[in-house]
Amino acid sequence: MSTPDPRAAARDEVGTELKRVVRRWQQLPLDHALSASPRVREVVQRLADDVAREVGMPLTPVPDLGPAVLMDQLQVMVYDHGQAELDPVPLAAALTALRRAL
Repeated sequence: MSTPDPRAAARDEVGTELKRVVRRWQQLPLDHALSASPRVREVVQRLADDVAREVGMPLTPVPDLGPAVLMDQLQVMVYDHGQAELDPVPLAAALTALRRAL
């Protein structure tokens, strides 16, 4: 019997948690979304930095385009994280923590 791959399970969890974060974000009142934006932007920037380091690109600030597109930025960075084949386990944990904080 083969041992389950924890990275595969974590990749599934990343997808589930990302959907939950986006759904929760869409339910937030504007004032709450504005106050939570810095925390989300921090996660987005950390993902961008991790991907840039992995692929040998310079670290670049992710532009602040406001709360209306913040989830789009998060989804793009989660996708890039997966494409760079970075460890999904800490990402799943970060998304869970983010959702709980919202």
